[in-house]
Amino acid sequence: MQVSSYGYGKQLKGVTLDEAKSRVSEALAKEGFGILTEIDVKATLKKKLDVEFRPYVILGACNPALAHRALGAEPQIGLLLPCNVVIQQEGDGVTVSIADPRAMFSLVRNPELEPVVQEADQRLRRVLEALS
Repeated sequence: MQVSSYGYGKQLKGVTLDEAKSRVSEALAKEGFGILTEIDVKATLKKKLDVEFRPYVILGACNPALAHRALGAEPQIGLLLPCNVVIQQEGDGVTVSIADPRAMFSLVRNPELEPVVQEADQRLRRVLEALS
């Protein structure tokens, strides 16, 4: 697993972006997440700026139960939702990266959010583990 200060990820060799997107969607669903949004960055940059970019998709994933709990504890937390998942073509495969809920929610100093953050973190890490 690749780790940064704001997310974690995994490289999938020999997998197309569409295959990875399907795997990610299935793994997210098993952890109670649905996909609310999908942004095709390559298509957007081509349309808006007429520039070429590698295949790159941002999925906005949401677990309704966790979102409900977070919103109950912190009404403005919607500013940090949904959980973003990036799938991008790199070399002979793709990299799947997920925003670290701990990093995102560290902006809010509300101890009531800690159980939600812990559960979201565990579920999202299992998503990455399931992609092997």
